[in-house]
Amino acid sequence: MDVVANGLLIPEGPVALSDGSALVVEVGAGRLSRVWPDGRIGLVADLGGGPNGAAIGPDGAVYVCNNGGGFDCALRDGHLSIAYAPDRHVGGSIQRVDLASGVATSLYTQADGQPLLAPNDIVFDVAGGFWFTDHGTSTKEGKTYGGLYYALPNGSAIHQVRSGLLSPNGIGLSPDGRWLYWADTLSSRLWRAEIVGPGRLRDYGGSPGDVVATGAGHIMFDSLAVEADGRICIGSIVRGGITIVDPLTGACDHMPIDDAMVTNIAFGGEDGRDVWITAAGTGRLLRGRWPRPGLPLAFAA
Repeated sequence: MDVVANGLLIPEGPVALSDGSALVVEVGAGRLSRVWPDGRIGLVADLGGGPNGAAIGPDGAVYVCNNGGGFDCALRDGHLSIAYAPDRHVGGSIQRVDLASGVATSLYTQADGQPLLAPNDIVFDVAGGFWFTDHGTSTKEGKTYGGLYYALPNGSAIHQVRSGLLSPNGIGLSPDGRWLYWADTLSSRLWRAEIVGPGRLRDYGGSPGDVVATGAGHIMFDSLAVEADGRICIGSIVRGGITIVDPLTGACDHMPIDDAMVTNIAFGGEDGRDVWITAAGTGRLLRGRWPRPGLPLAFAA
């Protein structure tokens, strides 16, 4: 992997663009930037709070999960220092950013009459709606539960689909659109549930879905992307790298990266094998080649 950018304050998101550049958010700096393969960085928008997951919508704009901040962080000697600062949490939101103008608008701050806490990751379906996770908030004393949500990009509809989840993070769709996958950070589990209609999941009784895989050893799951053949690639923390899960068997492979806080991966390029990886513990954005192509997303720019 090549280092494309350094000094980023908790890089996340990445979204591969058709011209070979990538969008990246800095959770700790509250901004969305564009990074070119030669290392040039251009500011797209100041978003405030803690912008996290990002995806291109059907209108060509980028939609951002903003977790609201709530922590202090800094890079010291190339390594991340982070501490809870709940008094700085400004509330979670879904934001829309026009890539041409950099104008950011807040689409949603609540669902079903309840405030969003810490939206984390997002994926669009082919119908033009989007699924996203809310990670819940944390303090030194404990945390609130999170959930799964579905919303429309025009700001007209949002609802909670699953509640009471420990720490939902990465989210993605199977190649056939039948399954919704989400990674849970603290339990190191990859879950799935069957999609029965836009914004609707099958009822699993007392469970949110099926457990596909559980990480081995001391590892935590972050955001994810799906390969064209259906394998799920999950950014992994503590034992830093990308965990690759076969959804048919639950078998896990691990590609190590020299960073204890690998937050996400995005696929791009003409053959879908270019990858952008966010190494947040050292503030780097990495770029390289993957052995297999990624699944094309519903919308691109």
